[in-house]
Amino acid sequence: NHTQIKFILLGITDRPSAQAPLFVFFLLIYIVTLLGNIGIITLVWVSPSLHTPMYFFLTHLAFIDICYSTVISPRMLADLLSEDKIISFSECMMQFLMFVFFAVTECHLVAIMAYDRHVAICQPLLYVTIISSHVCWQLVASSYLFAFPIAIVCTWCTFGGSFCGSNHIDHFFCDYVPVLKLVCSDTHSREMVIFAFVTINVVGASVIILLSYISILCTVLRMCSTQSRARVFHTCASHLMAVSLFFGTAFFMYLQPPSSHRSLDKVASIIYTVVTPMLNPFIYSLRNKEVKGALVKCGRRL
Repeated sequence: NHTQIKFILLGITDRPSAQAPLFVFFLLIYIVTLLGNIGIITLVWVSPSLHTPMYFFLTHLAFIDICYSTVISPRMLADLLSEDKIISFSECMMQFLMFVFFAVTECHLVAIMAYDRHVAICQPLLYVTIISSHVCWQLVASSYLFAFPIAIVCTWCTFGGSFCGSNHIDHFFCDYVPVLKLVCSDTHSREMVIFAFVTINVVGASVIILLSYISILCTVLRMCSTQSRARVFHTCASHLMAVSLFFGTAFFMYLQPPSSHRSLDKVASIIYTVVTPMLNPFIYSLRNKEVKGALVKCGRRL
C-alpha cells in the first residue's frame, strides 16, 4: 500500500552546526525571491507604460518563480531546524509533481521571452502584428498546458514502482534521481521516459533561445549606432547569464545517467530551485531603464 510509505529527507547537510546558518541564509534568499517577484508583478500591474508583451511574459515568469520556489524552500527551511524530516508518500509525490510542472513551464516561458526579444529587435516593424495580445495569451496558456501532462507522466514514472528497501532520500526535496534509487523494481524504462521528456523540453527550449540570440547578435552587429549596439549587448548578456545558470544546472542534473550522480547534485539543485528564482527579477527587470523609470514614477506618487 503506497499510501503507508514514509520517506526521510536527509537534507542539504547532516552537520548540526551548519544547519542554523544555512537556515538564515536560505530564508533571506526566499524572502528576497518573494519580494522581488511580487514587486515586479505589482509594478507591471500599476504602470501603464509596462503593459507590453515583454512585461506580460515577465509577470508570468515572476508568478512561476514564486510558486516554483515555494514548492521547495519552505519544506527545506523547516527540515533545517527539525530533527523529524519525515515526508509522506503523497506529500513527496505532490511536491515532485508541482516541481516538474513549474520547472517545465519556466523553460517554455524563458524560450518565449527569448523569441519575443528576437522579434522586437530583428523585426521591429512587424512586432505588434506578430506578438499581439491574443498571441501572448496563447503562448502563455500553451506553456501551462504542455507542462501539466509532462508533470503527470514524470510523476507516474518516478513513484509508480515498488518501494521495499531504504526510505532515506539523499536530497533536500523529492527529486526523481534520489527517489528512483529507492525503487526495488527495474527502473530503466522509467528513466528513459523521463530522459526523453527532459531532452525534448530542456534541449528544445535551449535551441529556441540559442537561435533567437544568434539572430539578435547578427542584427545588432549590423546596427550603425554604437550606443544602441552596446545597450542591446548589455541586455542580452544579462539574459543569457540567467538562462545559462538555469539550463546549465538542469542539463547537469537530468541529462546524465543516474549512476553518474555525485555530491555536487545538491549544489546544482540549489542553483536552479533557490538561486535562479531570486536572480530573475534583478536580471530581467531591474537592469531595464523602463522598469527603473516606472519605479521612479511610483515613488513620486507615493
